[in-house]
Amino acid sequence: MSRIGKAPIALADGIEVSVAQDNVVTAKGPKGELNLAVNPDIKVVVADKTVTLERPTEQKRHKSMHGLYRTLIKNMVVGVSEGYKIDLELVGVGYRASISGQILDLSVGYSHNILIELPAEIKASVDSKKGKSPRVTLESTDKQLVGHVAAKIRSLRKPEPYKGKGIRYANEYIRRKAGKTAAK
Repeated sequence: MSRIGKAPIALADGIEVSVAQDNVVTAKGPKGELNLAVNPDIKVVVADKTVTLERPTEQKRHKSMHGLYRTLIKNMVVGVSEGYKIDLELVGVGYRASISGQILDLSVGYSHNILIELPAEIKASVDSKKGKSPRVTLESTDKQLVGHVAAKIRSLRKPEPYKGKGIRYANEYIRRKAGKTAAK
């Protein structure tokens, strides 16, 4: 049995998980509501403030889906109760960020500003303090969506290894390289 798949998911107070007839799992909590369509082979059982998943056979395909759907449902439960947050730092001279509504305006060393329209499910904020790198904070209940958007923003100007300039995750370590040395 899958170690991940067989672990039950505990539900805290105020979180409600339900399974519809067409095997769609819905999680409701203080932060919102999320839905997930589960493969019909995997059976989702909600009882006594816990969610467990059962698979029909020991086939490799069923084993992999067992662990996958358990993790996706766990991420939904955490998302509707606590939410997910990713911080991005803009490291570089003249790098700036601003937000108006759902439009993120980035100035990251190109000849023009980059405008990114954020999905409605994501709340973004920008923190610019004098002497520190600007910070963009993305918050959402959907772990996959917030990670995808953060990766898209980071891909606009990946951190380079010589000076460390670029857009990076707040807790990311950039391995630095030595530059050229003058020949004598």
